[in-house]
Amino acid sequence: MTGIPSLLKRARKWILIVSIPVATLISFSFVDSYFELSKNLDIFATLLRELNTYYVDDIKPGDLVKKGIDEMLNTLDPYTEFYAESDIEDYKMMVTGQYGGIGSLIRAKGDYVMVGEPYEGFPAQKAGLMSGDVITEIDGKPIKGKNTAEVSKLLKGQAGTSVKVLIERDGEKKPFEVTLVREEIKIKNVPYYGVVGDGTVGYIKLTGFTENAAKEVKTAFIELKEKNKIKSLIFDLRDNGGGLLKESVDIVNTFVSKDLPIVEQKGKVKEMNRVHKSLYAPVDTTMPIVVLINKNSASASEIVSGSLQDLDRAVLVGQRSFGKGLVQQTVPLSYGTQMKVTTAKYYTPSGRCIQELDYFHKNNAGKAEHIPDSLIREFKTKNGRSVYDGSGIFPDMKIEPRTYALITGAIITKNHIFDYATKYRHSHNSIPAAKDFSLSEDEYKDFLQYLSDKTYDYSTKSEKSLDDLKKNAESEKYFENIKLTYDELKTKIEANKKEDLGKYKPEIKDFLEEEIASRYFYQSGRLESSLRDDNEVKEAVKVLNDKPLYDSIIAGKGTYKVIGKPGETQAKVSSSTEDGEDQIIEEHKPKDDKKPEEKPKKKGG
Repeated sequence: MTGIPSLLKRARKWILIVSIPVATLISFSFVDSYFELSKNLDIFATLLRELNTYYVDDIKPGDLVKKGIDEMLNTLDPYTEFYAESDIEDYKMMVTGQYGGIGSLIRAKGDYVMVGEPYEGFPAQKAGLMSGDVITEIDGKPIKGKNTAEVSKLLKGQAGTSVKVLIERDGEKKPFEVTLVREEIKIKNVPYYGVVGDGTVGYIKLTGFTENAAKEVKTAFIELKEKNKIKSLIFDLRDNGGGLLKESVDIVNTFVSKDLPIVEQKGKVKEMNRVHKSLYAPVDTTMPIVVLINKNSASASEIVSGSLQDLDRAVLVGQRSFGKGLVQQTVPLSYGTQMKVTTAKYYTPSGRCIQELDYFHKNNAGKAEHIPDSLIREFKTKNGRSVYDGSGIFPDMKIEPRTYALITGAIITKNHIFDYATKYRHSHNSIPAAKDFSLSEDEYKDFLQYLSDKTYDYSTKSEKSLDDLKKNAESEKYFENIKLTYDELKTKIEANKKEDLGKYKPEIKDFLEEEIASRYFYQSGRLESSLRDDNEVKEAVKVLNDKPLYDSIIAGKGTYKVIGKPGETQAKVSSSTEDGEDQIIEEHKPKDDKKPEEKPKKKGG
């Protein structure tokens, strides 16, 4: 949620005072606060000047000021950030989704960095680079020991310029050099859309809210309507951390009538307060929609889901959202720097602000606390359903997040699934379409053989409890009496762990198939493969295919009258896998250490 209206010009005048040691400030009722500001700026400038003169060693004023600014902003909220001139490209990418580079995710591998996943249609993929390719040199300079951020800076650059990379690839006897011509990389907000279920349910995955996000959603929706003749839609906002406010408003506008209030922003500067309405003719205002959300759906995702819920335009399925109800604006500062600053809170059409943490009234330890249940207020949707502020967006139908076994997380974090997919790609020129691809029994056995000499240690809850028992028994002088029983239990647990690769074969196989699909069909292939066993998507399809249920949720009948009241449980559907006592519960899929070629800062909108 960025951009600065012309009325911010007045605000700039006092913001730019950071570069002026002494200033005369006159502003009617704000004289006292401006005097305090001026005085402390003078103190800071004097301190820095004297430090530079007298400190025993040479100092770096720029580094000290940057550190001071960052620490100062850290006392406010995590979304108010300072961008040095060298960081402006990162900021632009966060807003536009564009940067100059080769178009690839990168990830660490030992002392080097390798290609994690090329973006389809961009230089890395067009030049034939593949996931798993290890980069050893860039423009003739070794990169051994450099981290992903350092390598990212070397790979980025002005569109049209070239960069040479030396590649080591499994199966190739010698390293080979590839010359890449950088392009303006535009990361898609909608990496995949298609049909699910019986073919009449459309599916759109939205991963960001950078420029043109609404246009991408609209284009995908129109194509699904016209070419696929869909009768309903699943709109997936899971793990979408937000972005531009304007894009969120325009996305809602795709599904609701013109001139409806979508979101209101209110802050200290009254002239900046405004109600954002739907400005254009919609594409469709009647088609049933399910919006998928989870704990990582934040900010602009919450504007879209919250507004569609308040307007009774969609059914929300999943888990409670993140709870970010703050708006940021960008303010240009001197010497090419910028600040992204929280200027307002936003309110969905029912009037609720879903901000969960109170950054403006921190406790004695300086920590933001949750809004207490006693202060959470009730609001009404268009049809009279009860919704609440202060705690994110609650889904109409809550689904427990899927759980995954410890062994699954272990082999993912050790890169064994990634590396096996690389090996598979080098020995298979093609596979069926991502939605149809499935590993055979023999191929899964081959994966088990591949793992036979690999390490992927993990400790189960049972093992941890057994270790605690041993420590306590030793401290109480009982251990010698129970040692035989302890050893027997430990042996049995280790034997059970050896069976985990078979016990949790379905979920391990899912991850293998997704990773392998991405080798051939990139981001869209990974998503298409993942949809086959996505329990939340399956539940969404059930809701959309059950018209009486869908209508009763929208109308607020029975248990659907109240959504997310503190202390009460919503209608719930379990979506977990089989759960052994030696497994931990992980919300969403275990994540690997994949890094983007260009790593933007946390989105503030």
